[in-house]
Amino acid sequence: MTRQYIPFPRSEGLSSRQAHADLPEGTFERELGKEGFFGPATHMHHRHPPTGWTSWEGPLRPRAFDLAKINAEHASPWDAAEILFNAHVRLRLWRAPARMDHLARNGDGDELLFIHQGAGDIFCDYGRLSFRAGDYVVLPRSTMWRMECSAPVVALLIEATGSTFQLPDRGMVGKHAVFDPAVLETPRLDEAFRAQADESEWAVRIKRRNAISTVTYPFNPLDAVGWHGDLSPVRLNVEDIRPLMSHRYHLPPSAHTTFVANRFVICTFCPRPFETDPGALKVPFFHNNDDYDEVLFYHAGDFFSRDNIHAGMMTLHPCGFTHGPHPKALGNAFTPKKPATDEYAVMLDTRDALEIGAAASAVEWGDYAQSWRVKPA
Repeated sequence: MTRQYIPFPRSEGLSSRQAHADLPEGTFERELGKEGFFGPATHMHHRHPPTGWTSWEGPLRPRAFDLAKINAEHASPWDAAEILFNAHVRLRLWRAPARMDHLARNGDGDELLFIHQGAGDIFCDYGRLSFRAGDYVVLPRSTMWRMECSAPVVALLIEATGSTFQLPDRGMVGKHAVFDPAVLETPRLDEAFRAQADESEWAVRIKRRNAISTVTYPFNPLDAVGWHGDLSPVRLNVEDIRPLMSHRYHLPPSAHTTFVANRFVICTFCPRPFETDPGALKVPFFHNNDDYDEVLFYHAGDFFSRDNIHAGMMTLHPCGFTHGPHPKALGNAFTPKKPATDEYAVMLDTRDALEIGAAASAVEWGDYAQSWRVKPA
């Protein structure tokens, strides 16, 4: 059935003509939107900050986890600490060994590795692919692979359960905006790959329906001598992303979408100039986003909209309540203290509610919901 929302842009009382700009003096804007910033929306104007609560009871609350405190190394990605999950996505944090002694294969969906720290090589069906901090590596479903690290690796593993990672529709800005697909790197069947194809016994640990099966070969099955086609792992570094910008309007997170999959999207926040129009908001606007759970992993830099957040932390804002910048950032909503942002962060937006894994619960910042409270002068 074709969707037909009730279309009627209206205004009532004191309001601005343009969302996120020229707010009536002394007001705070809140966006109520559908479809993750793509659907109909209304912008409320309030006399008080919509996050000005004094207490919070019940399970629907903003959460924060210090993943930097998860120190255990796991020999296999399938043993990595589970952080968040639902029927369509699983997110793990993996401290990888210096060298995997087996091959991994995900039969449940495509795997996206985000390299938070470290460097090395991935050997897979298609060849060798080097990686470094800030890389996304997309491994198509059922790709056999293993990792050798030249520096200690910490990675997010994001599984598109039952689906495929794709590029978003760039619309009127064209397919070369944000990043040109030409910057995507693919594995090479080079000398290093050929050298690792030995005749030793190798095990392949295959994950299917979140259970592990092991298949053993009397040789290394990564022994391809050639391939052709349009399915392959790809690598993208955050430094190759050129974010969309508007000097007069604060763009929503959807403008920074990097990958899409079934019922969730991955966005990347990169350094960019602040908006220069005096009336335009310079910080994320208060919003409900009632169709999605929002997850942010803080990779590097100065996270201007959050207090007491450092690299390696993750926040979860479930759909159903208003969220936005912390009070200190709100004070710079129209007059930022520097000309540009200085942060890299990965955002996961899911259509379905996320469950919290035991590893995340063990490193939770329990008072995060209270961090929006304004301290008495």
